[in-house]
Amino acid sequence: MEFGVSYAPTHYNASPVVVAREAERLGFESLFVPEHSHMPLATDFPLAPETPMIYKSMYDPFVALAAAAAVTENLRLGTSIALIPQRDPIHTAKEVATLDQISNGRVVLGIGAGWNEEEMEAHGTDPKTRFRVMREKVEAIKTLWTNEVAEYHGRHVEVPPTWQWPKPVQDPHPPILMGGAGPNVLNRVVNYCDGWLPAVHMNFTEDLRGRFTPVEEFPDEVAKLQRMAEERGRHRPHVQCGSEILTRIPLGQLEEIGVTRLMVGVGGGGLDAVDDDGVRPALEQARERVDALTG
Repeated sequence: MEFGVSYAPTHYNASPVVVAREAERLGFESLFVPEHSHMPLATDFPLAPETPMIYKSMYDPFVALAAAAAVTENLRLGTSIALIPQRDPIHTAKEVATLDQISNGRVVLGIGAGWNEEEMEAHGTDPKTRFRVMREKVEAIKTLWTNEVAEYHGRHVEVPPTWQWPKPVQDPHPPILMGGAGPNVLNRVVNYCDGWLPAVHMNFTEDLRGRFTPVEEFPDEVAKLQRMAEERGRHRPHVQCGSEILTRIPLGQLEEIGVTRLMVGVGGGGLDAVDDDGVRPALEQARERVDALTG
């Protein structure tokens, strides 16, 4: 079991440089950051009456992770999640491969289809086709990463015969983790990804079905994922979730069912509410909690 740190870097909270440096010093395995390019005023935010400031202010994830890469040596650098349907696949392939090069092979690409339809539409993405678009863009990105002359011809994505370097350091490419819940997410993981970033809800109600996985159903869903991967001759998928799940499922059971990484929350408000001066004590407290769990 690996333990990482996740937070949303912005212009008003802790710098990813400071967070990455302290996370590595304290022995955390990874740093993951989310993505939202912007928040249209018409956004229907699902979890609060108003859209929180942090959603309006997130740094570009790959720029933030490049800064983190420059001050660390071993910390893995991930997105949770990059919104692939609203990204250009050629630029995204270039950005991720560049980050993998400058970090010497430390990138983990967490992806998802997104929830903010107004944000997608501003990027020219039809929300109704975002899952199909996501698959085609991932397939195109993999082609650009792994072929000397790459091309891709899909219903929504077209890449003519193309040269693109650099290629990623990791062979055949950085691991891709699928974020989300719902009836088709496990198929997406097995069909074209390397692992799952489940959205597990501790106090699930049926109106959240499709957006979150109830914590009570999570062990069965992981077991189902492992069976599907084995039946299709795929490697055992990575499974990564938030450490709040430990309030309902013990660490030993999580390891037994196949969870490979837990992302640690920091303080009551997380690092989202911590400035540079507060990073060290917040992460030291998180490290103490991890050490207490693992012995």
